Amino acid sequence: MQRKILSEAELRGSLAAMENWNAVDSCIQRRFEFRDFAAALDFVNKVGSLAEEADHHPDITFGWGYAEIVLTTHDRGGVTDVDIALAARINAI
Repeated sequence: MQRKILSEAELRGSLAAMENWNAVDSCIQRRFEFRDFAAALDFVNKVGSLAEEADHHPDITFGWGYAEIVLTTHDRGGVTDVDIALAARINAI
């Protein structure tokens, strides 16, 4: 992957192909809903494993019945192909 900042058109096109991800400032984010805390924690642990494999780490907030994922490529200052690829893998969980 090139770790190149996506243009506005590239970002819109990428997000159109992915369920429920939104661009906010220089990030993409999504909220996931779960039946309880244990299910949210299980999901967060799976996201953590994917992040370690990709060596690309999202900001994660979670609690009873939800998890919020925020992705950006900090050293590039915005959303790159790496963020889109990890978001797609997270959607597949």
